[in-house]
Amino acid sequence: MDCILCIETSTDVCSAAVVATDGTIVAERISTQGRDHSARLGVFIDEIITETTNHTHHIAAVAVSSGPGSYTGLRIGVSIAKGLCYGFQIPLIAIDTLTLLAYPGQSSAVCPMLDARRMEVYTAAFDAGMNPLMPISAMVITGNEFADILNGGTVCFIGNGSDKCHEVITHPNAIFIPGITPLASFLAEPAFEKLGMNQTEDVAYFEPFYLKDFVAIPSKIKGLR
Repeated sequence: MDCILCIETSTDVCSAAVVATDGTIVAERISTQGRDHSARLGVFIDEIITETTNHTHHIAAVAVSSGPGSYTGLRIGVSIAKGLCYGFQIPLIAIDTLTLLAYPGQSSAVCPMLDARRMEVYTAAFDAGMNPLMPISAMVITGNEFADILNGGTVCFIGNGSDKCHEVITHPNAIFIPGITPLASFLAEPAFEKLGMNQTEDVAYFEPFYLKDFVAIPSKIKGLR
């Protein structure tokens, strides 16, 4: 049975999974130990590829979370995904992080949010059918940004960026659902859809979608500034 190897490294959570066409998770690894993706991701992939081979499944493509999110995490995930595609001669599929975060079925509009320092978040909004209501953007939350969508009905706010917004967004139609983080297995369904439509990336030239330029913080260690 064909499978997709999925990689998600856009937040503090590092995950990799192999998911079959019927939705079965053949193998999965998840770390919530912080941003040690460079140390863990390669080990995770070695382990899940071995498990997949033992189950005689065939990896047909690699799917990766393309951003926005952690600059370093995205670089690690995309670099390894591209290497796998070159090595196995299989296509690369990219799914933006906010779409994959919102993808698990919702019965109402959904607004995924990723933390982007202070009161800024990476965000977008989708209706229950995953049709865009608001484009992907980086915004500082003041409380009025989602008024038009909220006036139209219930909106579920999810992701680690929503945790700091529930005291600011006080509309009665706003529902905050804690504990939802982007995982590699979430990539499978939209990735299979893209694969079926042959919507794959140019492995040589694909880059993560950072949304904002990387800003280096000066080191506090003497001699490294």
